[in-house]
Amino acid sequence: MLGYWEDPAATALTLVDGWLRTGDLGYLDEDGYLYIVGRSKDMFISGGLNVYPAEIEEVLIQIPGVDECAVIGVNDDKWGETAAAIIHSSASAQIDPGEVRDYCKNYLADYKLPRYVVVRQSPLPRNMSGKVLKWHLAKEYSEPTSLGPQLR
Repeated sequence: MLGYWEDPAATALTLVDGWLRTGDLGYLDEDGYLYIVGRSKDMFISGGLNVYPAEIEEVLIQIPGVDECAVIGVNDDKWGETAAAIIHSSASAQIDPGEVRDYCKNYLADYKLPRYVVVRQSPLPRNMSGKVLKWHLAKEYSEPTSLGPQLR
């Protein structure tokens, strides 16, 4: 890659010392297998701990009735940021936010649990290549009133 079209600032952030910084986060296990755990732009910090939305989304998508989902970090007075799950569900599915959180308790550490669960009937916004526009969701749900009640 030579750079972004007519965007030297983005190019400078992406091409560093001859390396292409994709923003992907991952690790190698003891056998040398690479695991991708998320994107650096999506990660947020809750109570001093890194939270990778992809890990939470993998749990959420297993819930019957969840057609698609995205997790974003939202401001929180106690933790700095906390997880908000935005779920698209078909009109026929009945998804209870409290039950979503209870389901997640079986698979996630407490600091990763969604404190907000928004169920929407409209699909999640996507770009032309099909990626969920999390920045759009963050803007749409930036006000606490747009998120609904906080789950405990």
